[in-house]
Amino acid sequence: MIVAGIMSGTSLDGIDVAVVDIGKGIRPIAHKTVPYPKPLKEAILAVSNNQCHTSQISRLNFQLAELYAKALGDWVRRYKVKLIGCHGQTVYHEGSGPKASTMQLGDGSVLAQRAGVPVVSDFRPRDMAAGGKGAPLVPFLDYKLFRDRRRGRVALNIGGIANLTAIPPAAKPEDVLAFDTGPGNMLIDGLVRHFTQGRRQFDPDGRIASRGHLMRYLHDQLIEAPFYKAKPPKTAGREQYGKEFITRLLETKFSFANLVATATVLTASTIVLAIERFVRPRMPVHDLIISGGGIHNQQILFHLAALLPKVNIQSSAAYGVDPDAKEAVAFALLAYESFRKRPSNLPSATGARKPVILGKLSL
Repeated sequence: MIVAGIMSGTSLDGIDVAVVDIGKGIRPIAHKTVPYPKPLKEAILAVSNNQCHTSQISRLNFQLAELYAKALGDWVRRYKVKLIGCHGQTVYHEGSGPKASTMQLGDGSVLAQRAGVPVVSDFRPRDMAAGGKGAPLVPFLDYKLFRDRRRGRVALNIGGIANLTAIPPAAKPEDVLAFDTGPGNMLIDGLVRHFTQGRRQFDPDGRIASRGHLMRYLHDQLIEAPFYKAKPPKTAGREQYGKEFITRLLETKFSFANLVATATVLTASTIVLAIERFVRPRMPVHDLIISGGGIHNQQILFHLAALLPKVNIQSSAAYGVDPDAKEAVAFALLAYESFRKRPSNLPSATGARKPVILGKLSL
């Protein structure tokens, strides 16, 4: 079956669209990224960071669905797409506690009407209803793609938030460990937007970080946060690393380059800390397979290589999946499984009591 996957992450880089041939295997066919219009990005940030009127959320829910349909364009007809999996845009996610809830905007019914094919959307709530944290969900794809009989592998996605999937040699689904490690690009992007007054959205190739110096005291203070010591499963989002966290960094009065350099090291060091603290005690780590926008930040990669000198570090492209497309491919696969009425969460990753069928189907 030809399935399209649509993903827009917490980094707000844009909308990733992937077309995948799923059957005997998982074969990506095409991929593109469509940037968010600046006013829409600002509207998403507004409802993500602050209390807002319900009308704003309702309008964005429809507006995003329309934009997803435009991003897909003529690919439904061109590639004979039969099904769409759409993650939607997360504007709130609290994965645990008595107030646990999640919200992804982008109405599946609107998208189905515009595209003319069924849509599976809103994947996270069913896992949470089964006692899980609603994330991470991409580990289902990681397990299918990267499992190896002899090598222990960690699939690392560096989006707005960084998350990993640890796959032991010859792993069964219940052996997989997956969780958010902390910030990915979110702190770096937030600092760049602040200091450039929105003229720039990210640190290209890590060039700003390369001009700065690590503020060791600040880094060591930040890395003592309880989140990094908490055992998986665990999730993070803009609630932890959004506007309030950026304000905390700015209050130090350190320079632009030094803050970006420190945030960059924090991203790498918290990833490595998660591997050393929670992964290595369970399995050998031979390969680190990276995807997501952070793979284009050479400073993050430099620090990861320095901190993991004996690990083979590669892009997911070496395994046939564009690093910018992997999450979109994942939601194409999750939609396919849901359409076939098969569970696709990994309880060992999300903490759910059992595997469940994810998402809502709009015919």
